[in-house]
Amino acid sequence: MRALPLRLTPGQDLRLALQEALAADGAQAAFVVSGIGSLALAQLRMAGAQESLSLEEDLEILTLSGSVTPTATHLHISVSRADGSVLGGHVGPGCTVRTTAEVLLAVLPGWRFTRERDEATGWDELVISRS
Repeated sequence: MRALPLRLTPGQDLRLALQEALAADGAQAAFVVSGIGSLALAQLRMAGAQESLSLEEDLEILTLSGSVTPTATHLHISVSRADGSVLGGHVGPGCTVRTTAEVLLAVLPGWRFTRERDEATGWDELVISRS
């Protein structure tokens, strides 16, 4: 395992930026070890929901975790609003960095992550293989 520290800048899409960084690194599998920063727009899908909740406001990233491939992510996040209330859920496309996002990826050389439809869950689930 090796570390890949990242600093995302204003306007970047959180999911897409992580995928692009991993692809540029030439790796096929990583986990988010740590993530903090802020968002101007968050798309969160709560447990059991089909649709995402869109939050267009100043949000602080309290936690970020998940798996990353060059073409897909499965991320969960908790964010706080200006009043201190906290929301969390699955990170959808379009989460936009407000000022910064500082993310540490644990890259897994020799491994490949893909996502494939699992008929038992109805979702694209993680498939782990040796590269």
